[in-house]
Amino acid sequence: AALITRGLAEITKITEARGGNPMTMLSLAGVGDLLLTCTATMSRNYSVGYRLGKGETLEEVQGSMSEVAEGVKTAKSVHFLAQELGIEVPICEQVYQVLYNGKSLSDAIGELLDREAGVEIGCATAVDGRPPAS
Repeated sequence: AALITRGLAEITKITEARGGNPMTMLSLAGVGDLLLTCTATMSRNYSVGYRLGKGETLEEVQGSMSEVAEGVKTAKSVHFLAQELGIEVPICEQVYQVLYNGKSLSDAIGELLDREAGVEIGCATAVDGRPPAS
């Protein structure tokens, strides 16, 4: 639950930083896709993460897949986009470090668990598009 909730906060932060409506992330395009990716064993991205967790390398996983798990390339794009935007997306960053820099899963998870709790969703816009009343 924490990973999904914080993941939703990260994709919402990216959406807002790029000028998008944060409410979009509460639709099928946001939370719907996130839930499917995190829970559906038929999801290609889920499969990659599961197999990495079982100890396979990214090269082994990708070499045996007949379809592309788009999240692998997306992780690299998000890493550079977050740097460009100057925003912090810790889960996305740890995924990038595991996939592209050989960071161990246990170290990545440890760093995420060591973080201080913060605001999960900080949407600056109300449902009707106006700023919330103060």
